[in-house]
Amino acid sequence: MINSFRFFTCILLLISIQLTAQTKKNFEALDVFQLEYANDPQISPDGNTVVYRRTGFDIMKDGSKGDLWLVSNDGRTHEKLTSRAINESQGRWSPSGDRIAFVSKGDHGSEIYVYWMVSGALAKLTQLENSPSSISWSPNGETIAFTMKVNAKAPVIAKMPAKPKDAKWAKAPRITDRLKHEADGRGYLKPGFTHVFTIPSEGGSPRQITSGDFNHRGSLSWSPDGEHIYFSANRNKNWEYEFRNSEVYSVNVASGSISALTDRNGPDSSPKISPDGKYIAYTGYKDKVQAYQVQTLQMMNANGTNKKTISSKLDRDVRNIVWASDSEGLYFMYNDLGITKIGHIDLQGNVTDIVSNVGGTTLGRPYASGSFSVSVDGSMVYTMSRPDSPSDLVIVGNKDKTPRTITSLNNDLLPYRSLGEVEEIWYTSSVDKRDIQGWVVYPPNHKKGTKLPLLVENHGGPILNYGPHFSAEMQLYAAAGYVVFYPNPRGSTSYGEEFGNLLYNNYPGEDYNDVMDGVDELIKQGVADENKLYVTGGSAGGIMTAWIIGKNNRFKAAVVAKPVMNWISKTLTADNYYGYANSRYPGQPWENFENYWKFSPISLVGNVETPTMVMVGMNDLRTPPSEAKQLYHALKLRKIETVLVEIPDASHGIAARPSNLITKVAHTLAWFQKFK
Repeated sequence: MINSFRFFTCILLLISIQLTAQTKKNFEALDVFQLEYANDPQISPDGNTVVYRRTGFDIMKDGSKGDLWLVSNDGRTHEKLTSRAINESQGRWSPSGDRIAFVSKGDHGSEIYVYWMVSGALAKLTQLENSPSSISWSPNGETIAFTMKVNAKAPVIAKMPAKPKDAKWAKAPRITDRLKHEADGRGYLKPGFTHVFTIPSEGGSPRQITSGDFNHRGSLSWSPDGEHIYFSANRNKNWEYEFRNSEVYSVNVASGSISALTDRNGPDSSPKISPDGKYIAYTGYKDKVQAYQVQTLQMMNANGTNKKTISSKLDRDVRNIVWASDSEGLYFMYNDLGITKIGHIDLQGNVTDIVSNVGGTTLGRPYASGSFSVSVDGSMVYTMSRPDSPSDLVIVGNKDKTPRTITSLNNDLLPYRSLGEVEEIWYTSSVDKRDIQGWVVYPPNHKKGTKLPLLVENHGGPILNYGPHFSAEMQLYAAAGYVVFYPNPRGSTSYGEEFGNLLYNNYPGEDYNDVMDGVDELIKQGVADENKLYVTGGSAGGIMTAWIIGKNNRFKAAVVAKPVMNWISKTLTADNYYGYANSRYPGQPWENFENYWKFSPISLVGNVETPTMVMVGMNDLRTPPSEAKQLYHALKLRKIETVLVEIPDASHGIAARPSNLITKVAHTLAWFQKFK
């Protein structure tokens, strides 16, 4: 009887395994809407509970939606913070851990709410003019600080006559005299300045504690006695044109008096005062005016004296600094060779790595990302990056240092999908024998030794990096049967300042060779079919793609997404037009016409023979549609096979809406399929 039962159980198990294998399929376009990821985890002061933002997508509204969730440090309790179906973010624990302040966005704007842990009570504290950011509790839990834009009037140039009653005249013109008056993804920026406010944590009227026509943005740090708030801003008279500069300031909460604690040329930001109140740590560098500079960890006494660089031994950008509770060191995040790590640095600059798999919060392309927080007892929570899944939460205890995964947000989908395997590759530059890193994604269930079509995906920036992170776009390309190669050529971050700055006055330059050397390496290894090469990329990746097809005719087809084709026209029309001179190329376009033209991909368009799709968002302010049209029109005049794909209502981040991510990938694959 028992043996018969065991036999029957084994048969059922085998049938279950077989059915699972049969039902497992490749990742497909509509799966994008089912993905979720964890972000901005904040661990309670006692280390027992984490509040985090759980982000998913609404297939009916075609957008992202985020709620705050609570999860215990063992993962056994996992529940939504509130019962409301509304966007929530910036969950922050009170110092005693009895309340959570957060921002909630409704039909009438964003407001600050407080949730009481014991009773479950919820209260709206504010009714604000604009959206609050950077919320921060005072040490005694009685006050919450935040930043918010205060509206101002636009300059008036002409006084219009009164229109007749019920007359329907044209809309009033937009008038500005500001250097920065628009931003990609946000459009026209209404006049105004961001200031620091405080509000009682039990409700009341917000009080503005900074003043002047300056912007006070970024994180806020309270002094232990609650008398001062430290922040970063540029309060210099010529602040508009010194746009890379900022200083660390303190503001007296009672009087509003502001004192500058730093005074060098360059960005000094993200100040954090030590728990014992003795030191202020912050990040920044002295601006040498070049393409890329490593952001270092700085420290000074609380009164601004004895400034020094702590992270001089680490040739990597320091970000997201958090003091250890003993004031003897800080935790921080940094990218190293495409990998995102969390480290601890003591006051002598000695670095100890804690974890090296942070990220997973960018779903489109495999960029570095992620966040973490640390409790008073030293327990840490962070977003974990994996090639086969967006981010989940991982806990590292203060005593038990074994990482424990406490969420599994995509277990309802991804275990039932066959995903492409991601593999690291290193190869040698033909230019200067440097070691260059890239990543390869193989089609699901591929057989090694088989030559396959190669799809090259060039990253944006160009001062950015790709890593072994989950990417919906790369997985969809792999599922279509391509080996996907995404390299980190010179100019990429996470390899040090010298490597990143190789593009200074030389972009595009030998980064082109780095990409092509990777292609040749994969052909040499027998991975890629040299007769079936395809290339794409967006933004700086679109620039590189356009540069590649202007330099050679080895690719069967190309998709150039949101490119810069002409540095002269781009520099004077983009939302960040003021930031290029001298840090990218010497001088302004009218002062150095030949150099700007020399590095413009449109200068090579007469060489292009590759069938090319050109793609751009119609609301793109970073690489305006006119840039993409220059390539399309030039190819049409030359009778090269081409097509222009303009995506309505899309800014530079074409894939911000899930359907546009699918659109981008589907059109890319359709174009490549046409030339297989």
